[in-house]
Amino acid sequence: MKLVIDVRMINASGIGTYLKNILPEIIIAFDEVVVMGNKKEILEFEWSKQVDIIQFNSKIYSIKEQFLYPFIIPKCDVFWCPHFNFPILPVRATKKTVTIHDVNHLTGVSPISKIKKQYAYLLFKNAVRKADIIFTVSEFSKTELIKYTSAKSEKIKVVYCGINSSLFEEEKNNENLKLPQDYILYVGNIKPHKNLIVLLKAYNTFSNEFKSQFKLLIVGKKEGFITKDNSIDTYIKKNNLEKFLIFSGYVSDSDLPFYYQKASLFVFPSLYEGFGLPILEALAAKTLVISSNAASLQEIGGDAVIYFNPRNAAELSKKIKECLESKVIDEAKKQKRRIQLDKFTWEKSIKNHLEGFGKILNLPNTQ
Repeated sequence: MKLVIDVRMINASGIGTYLKNILPEIIIAFDEVVVMGNKKEILEFEWSKQVDIIQFNSKIYSIKEQFLYPFIIPKCDVFWCPHFNFPILPVRATKKTVTIHDVNHLTGVSPISKIKKQYAYLLFKNAVRKADIIFTVSEFSKTELIKYTSAKSEKIKVVYCGINSSLFEEEKNNENLKLPQDYILYVGNIKPHKNLIVLLKAYNTFSNEFKSQFKLLIVGKKEGFITKDNSIDTYIKKNNLEKFLIFSGYVSDSDLPFYYQKASLFVFPSLYEGFGLPILEALAAKTLVISSNAASLQEIGGDAVIYFNPRNAAELSKKIKECLESKVIDEAKKQKRRIQLDKFTWEKSIKNHLEGFGKILNLPNTQ
């Protein structure tokens, strides 16, 4: 069996993490594997020795990628697109699969223009219509796919992402990072649906004494913190928050567990997530989590997380204070962490992907 995979997003944050963790085992399950992407990036991975590589650098979502797909994708048993930018024109694949993590582009929380939203809708509809199986990462995303694209339920297979718990559980020690003694942690980009503004508003309600004790550490760059409907930069300056905020800049995968482990509290205020991997990362690091109750986040966090209405800064403020002042809350949630984390492993994710491939290929053994 020959599998062809578009891996151009191998170094993207969410989709890249997903691909890096499942590709090694997916690859060895097929007789022949071809990957399409930046050859230099691909060769950095050990598994690259087991695949053929087709150089393909066209921009994601571009007209050029759609024009080139039929010429780039070789004849194969299965073509797998790990994002919704699925080929519109016919390709030489007997079976076709797609992974759709969420439909954020089609929702009200997305800030993209009307034209871009229409193009995204075209791509989503094309993907769900032509794919023989649709992988998605949560029951929430499955429901959203059906709601926004009328995808057929029987074609959708929910496969949770995993978490390398051991990477976050192992005690880290990196004195070079020079982190504050106590801090509230935020990990995520600055897109509007990440809802950083509500965390800043909640944090701004605290006294200067409290903020001096518990700095707000934001894993990400300070530059460019502008959104469509508000300027985070302006809010920070208007309320004199600069001296209480720490912007980490880029953080490597090897250092990220340390940031989680040393945090007094992790806050995830997002309005829309197909999965919500940072919640699991914080739980694995044994850090107390306050999360938005929106989208898939209660499905992922379960009983191990404290939730709040992401539109209510006052509620978040209250819960942050309660969590930082009460050891009882932390102890109660600790008992739930392992139960929740055991639901999300890359081994289970790989097994479920292979079962999906096996189903559309009519293979007798899909384990």
